[in-house]
Order: sequence, then structure tokens, then C-alpha cells
Amino acid sequence: MNPRIKEATPMDDYKLKLVFTNGENGTYDCSHLLNFGVFQELEDLHFFQQVAVLDGTVTWPHEQDICPDTLYLDSKKEKF
Repeated sequence: MNPRIKEATPMDDYKLKLVFTNGENGTYDCSHLLNFGVFQELEDLHFFQQVAVLDGTVTWPHEQDICPDTLYLDSKKEKF
């Protein structure tokens, strides 16, 4: 099983800075989701910035969420 999300910080360019439960950090670009069904609401930057961590993944007020495995596998990991 892949690590889950511990912290998520929204950025102004529709990216999320993520901290995973295994201590890794990464950035996930949500911009490709903005034209897709329930995620269209995320185009409102004020709404996008309301991201929260719930049960190991990211979620927004109207129950949009992204699979934590997708977040881990598709995020750009930070190298130290």
C-alpha cells in the first residue's frame, strides 16, 4: 500500500504541496482535472484553496477527492 496524505498545502497554480505519511514530500498538479466533471468547481481558486486532509487523502467541501494512490504515484517528489 502506498503512503497516505499527512498534510496538503494549496498553491496558486492549482498544485498541491503534499507531505506523505512516510515522510516524503511531493507536488501534485491538479490543473488537468479542472475540465473534468465534479472537479470543474476547483477552477475557482478560492474553492481550490479550501482543500483539507481527510482519511489520508485530499478533499474539498463538496466531497471532491483524489485517490491517495494517484496522489503518491503521480506527484513530483522532492529530492534532498
